[in-house]
Amino acid sequence: MPDIGSLELLVAVVRTGSISGGARETGVTQQAASARLRAVERQLGLSLFHRSPSGTQPTLEGEVVASWADDVLAAAGRFRAATRTLRGESTARLTVAASQTVSAHMLPLWLVGLRRRQVDAGHTPTAVQLLSGNSTDAEMRVRDGRADLAFIESSEVPADLGTTTVGQDELVIVIAPEHVWGQSGPIAFEVAAAEPLVAREQGSGTRRAWEDEVRRRLGRDAAEPAVVLPTSAAVRSAVANGLGAAVMSRREAADDIRLGRLRAVRLVGDPVTRPITALWRGSPRDLSAVGRELIEVAVATARAEAARRSPRAR
Repeated sequence: MPDIGSLELLVAVVRTGSISGGARETGVTQQAASARLRAVERQLGLSLFHRSPSGTQPTLEGEVVASWADDVLAAAGRFRAATRTLRGESTARLTVAASQTVSAHMLPLWLVGLRRRQVDAGHTPTAVQLLSGNSTDAEMRVRDGRADLAFIESSEVPADLGTTTVGQDELVIVIAPEHVWGQSGPIAFEVAAAEPLVAREQGSGTRRAWEDEVRRRLGRDAAEPAVVLPTSAAVRSAVANGLGAAVMSRREAADDIRLGRLRAVRLVGDPVTRPITALWRGSPRDLSAVGRELIEVAVATARAEAARRSPRAR
């Protein structure tokens, strides 16, 4: 019987389509991953992959075995959670992975709400460890067990993880005050889609949501970015210094807009929004009690924000 680590590698290789991708996800070298997969094939007496210079594709047997392995891994996750409960650790700590917008502008408020709720109930507050990155990073950390729960801001939601939407986030086009778009009225969506923007890296939920929205509305790809930067802060600085326009969360850009360093451009048509999604490994029953509690706080906070923004509230 292959060990848990080998099953995690097998599932990762099938999902990513390459041994190198699976090795990165599971934290081993490509050479070690290749040797481990061949050992699994010998153990099972099955050929699981077609290997070629263009990548590694599962055989029919490989797809079936990976599906079964996913069930085993979900059961192992439940086993770990159950033993933590027996040790009284179920609410002692929680590791949360989050994309940059969520970790900087949403999660701090949620954690305050979680602590207040637990103290009011007479419970010991949960110690939360935060792992920040982009949406793809957060997704991978849940899959490989480094995080108990993740929050992403992507329009693309993984089908192999437990998910629930906790709120919505609006994207806006931001420019420097002297940008030519600031001298005109609303910009047509197709004009913005054809503009090479200052963008985040591949894997960013912001970039993916914008590119998906362009395909949905126009049936074509957005223009290639003018420049790609690794953080939202770097994007804001580049735009403020005249490098070009960018798509950002309205939350991310709010302070710079208020201070006059950036301007938000109005687009013709409906606003561009994306879901904020919670992820965990397994089904709803695999979500820990404290993870469920944090999600409830996030949903309640999002509803309160929406109520404050509604015309009736104003």
